[in-house]
Amino acid sequence: MFAILNKEIQSFFSSPIGYLVIGIFLVACGLFLFVFTGKYNILDNGFADVKPFFNLAPWIFIFLIPAVTMKSFSEEKRQGTMELLLTKPIGLWQLILGKYLGSLILVILAIIPSLLYVLTVYQLGNPVGNLDVGATLGSYLGLLFLGGCYTAIGIFSSTLTNNQIVAFMVSVFLCFFSYFVFEGLAGYNIFGGATYGIEYLGISYHYQSISRGVVDTRDIIYFFSLILLFLKLTHIKLKSVQQKF
Repeated sequence: MFAILNKEIQSFFSSPIGYLVIGIFLVACGLFLFVFTGKYNILDNGFADVKPFFNLAPWIFIFLIPAVTMKSFSEEKRQGTMELLLTKPIGLWQLILGKYLGSLILVILAIIPSLLYVLTVYQLGNPVGNLDVGATLGSYLGLLFLGGCYTAIGIFSSTLTNNQIVAFMVSVFLCFFSYFVFEGLAGYNIFGGATYGIEYLGISYHYQSISRGVVDTRDIIYFFSLILLFLKLTHIKLKSVQQKF
């Protein structure tokens, strides 16, 4: 597993991909938070709060993380190295976790520099330091879980095709569906008394819940369950491919 993990990390930073992912995430967030006018602009809000960043990040991650994960297995298929990879003396779970953790580490490396935004808002507070630290820490924890879910979805999507663009589009759709669709259905109240149950199925509900600074075990269980679900689907797909060799 560690050999695969090391290979993934090296592949990201031996090419512009790793640097572009980190740079694009930071620049995009910085522009929306401090330059472009709108609901995400912290300066326009008139008070020191990093909540706009955590509301914006899921949207950027929907496109950024699939761009990171789209080549995980689709590139192996395109180059014809999938058979070699699946016949190596390593287990399927080791292969999957190596690919998954490699992509997740890059996502985490993109999140860490965003602490600069928190420091900026901390200094902008009146008085200085007028910031809800508990909610901020909870939001970062939620962002890490969100990144973990999107990464698992992206890894699974990359097993479905040998075309990176198709893998990207499938991953974007699944990430969008998992985060926003259930919340949207709940908003229309088309299921009557079952509305709460529908909303509970979406990532958005649990992400917003943990962002309040209260760590609920139900939210933790949900995130881990979703990650394990897509990793298991990845395992099933690769197992079916392996049996053809």
